[in-house]
Amino acid sequence: MKILFLGDVMGRAGRTAISERLAGLREAWKLDFVVVNGENSSNGMGLSADHAKLLLNAGADVVTLGDHAFDQKDMMPFIAQEKRVIRPLNFAKDAPGAGARLFEDRRGRKILVAQVLGQVFMKRPFDDPFSAVEKVLKSYPLGGQAQAILLDVHCEATSEKMAMGHFCDGKASMVVGTHTHVPTADAMILPAGTAYLTDAGMCGDYNSVIGMEKAEPMRRFITGMARDRFTPAKGEASLSGFFVETDDRTGLAKRCQPVRVGGRLPEQTPI
Repeated sequence: MKILFLGDVMGRAGRTAISERLAGLREAWKLDFVVVNGENSSNGMGLSADHAKLLLNAGADVVTLGDHAFDQKDMMPFIAQEKRVIRPLNFAKDAPGAGARLFEDRRGRKILVAQVLGQVFMKRPFDDPFSAVEKVLKSYPLGGQAQAILLDVHCEATSEKMAMGHFCDGKASMVVGTHTHVPTADAMILPAGTAYLTDAGMCGDYNSVIGMEKAEPMRRFITGMARDRFTPAKGEASLSGFFVETDDRTGLAKRCQPVRVGGRLPEQTPI
């Protein structure tokens, strides 16, 4: 199975890049399944129902969220009826929606998509991500109910993401980090066969401070004072993500490749 994961969609620039490019990439790369992290799609803070529909209509099979899952209030009723949007497993016990769900690709193969939030350096204390993930992986053994398993690890700390990757090695097809908006250079297949990348990066304008117009973040770093709200940068976006091809029999990764398309970053593609 050929799977593409795209990192945090950042504001209008990221949404536009998804709308304009994703359908073509699906065809050119012969993708079987696409997951997009949409957590910053709506003005950099959360995901609205309308913007979720846009990402799904553009070619995403599933949209994951993150710590800003319900910043846009209409996401709460929307996620309760739209099964293709996944919120973190350990967000809150009463949160609507699901943190893991089994889907089918266009050939009927089953893929489990799950997301979990980290604890280190996060602004609020979420439940233990490792026990949350362990429970899901025990319920959906790789190569059994699920022919592929994708885990989106939404964390601040690179060490916590790496620990989760090794924790899931051999039990998931791919573990990919999100949240920090900066693509890392450590794409690899771990010893037991799980494809891993610490952070997929963002789908946004990289002429920015992690997707935001530069002036206000720089002012706060230099002076320690806030003057205006953060505003997503509006230049051409780079699509950043992670491509993984899996073995249908075992569910393990056969190859993996970071992805960069458009914008300011040097291009990297799986073909």
